[in-house]
Amino acid sequence: MELEVIKLEHVPDSYTVHLALFRDVKNAAFLHQQLLARNSDFEYAFVDASVVVSRMQLLAAVFKATNAAANGALQTPNIHSETVASLSPSNNIADAYRRFGISPTTKDLLVVKITFPTEARPQPAPTESIAKHLQENVEGISVPASDDNIAACADMAKVRKYYKLNGINWLNTPDQAEGKKQIEGLILGSMALRGV
Repeated sequence: MELEVIKLEHVPDSYTVHLALFRDVKNAAFLHQQLLARNSDFEYAFVDASVVVSRMQLLAAVFKATNAAANGALQTPNIHSETVASLSPSNNIADAYRRFGISPTTKDLLVVKITFPTEARPQPAPTESIAKHLQENVEGISVPASDDNIAACADMAKVRKYYKLNGINWLNTPDQAEGKKQIEGLILGSMALRGV
């Protein structure tokens, strides 16, 4: 099981980010149901990988959510739902969950678990127990959450639609790497401007 631990700059050291990518997930409907039931054992940001083009895009949402949590400014029930909402270019939270969060038909899944001490849980869950829980409950192939693996999951038609990038002709460059970089920049900009 590939579970990466990431320390984000400019957020309190007490916050730790765990990141995993699962391909060919077979039990998305079960995982989706756990979120709807508000099962605290499944407090993760389950992100449909088809709408993410890079680690930078995902980590920008994680940073925004972590910053909101650290400053008591969450607009959703918790830091994980805030991560999903932070991927959206609009303020419509229900729309963000529907477009960027897990659905019963999700095939590729990015999983983010952000741990930090709370009054109820002064000692956050250790990485080993998070990895074990994911391994036991996500029926999919665990692969490293690299830019290449994330890009392989992206459905560019969906990405262009959700971030309103259709009809921007200059994005259709023959240089794929340059096009990806430009799309990523536009996505990051629209996420940053959300609510402004």
